[in-house]
Amino acid sequence: MTDLTGKKIAILLTDGYEDFELARPWEMLRAAGGSPQLIAPKHGPVHGKDGHSQTVDAQAKDVDASEYAALVLPGGVVSADHLRTDRHAVELVLGFVETDRPIAVIGHGAWILIEADGVDGRTMTSYPSLRTDLTNAGATWLDEEVVVDRGLISSRTPADLTAFTAALLREFAAVPQQA
Repeated sequence: MTDLTGKKIAILLTDGYEDFELARPWEMLRAAGGSPQLIAPKHGPVHGKDGHSQTVDAQAKDVDASEYAALVLPGGVVSADHLRTDRHAVELVLGFVETDRPIAVIGHGAWILIEADGVDGRTMTSYPSLRTDLTNAGATWLDEEVVVDRGLISSRTPADLTAFTAALLREFAAVPQQA
């Protein structure tokens, strides 16, 4: 298994996320020795669209990308739509984009990358309905289960989670230990 020991990984979402798009990467990150932290615009629990609930570790306004080795952006239309309008969430993602830290995004999670100017010149995939949004923002869009482009790991739907988690574990393991 890939070793992520000592690596703190941010997972950014809010209510309405895709349950398995949080739960599966969370489990895999922990199994690999990583320390996932749930970041959201609000404190307290966040609720997935199918009933999963998890407590937030920190608010987006209180953290900085430099505290983390990598970022995971689960999808879910409601979560993704709310995040892309939250200034602190967008600023956090922008911090990862500007410092070339790895970002793993699935489904509608790509919307916030557009807001953070993180897709121009990149090759990626997403939920099919985001194809036009991503290409209009300068991305090359592919219909593949997972696409990796210079530390940006993207995937389409929960059906692609096995390939998505394998790719994110490989990419996150390549990041040097945090200071």
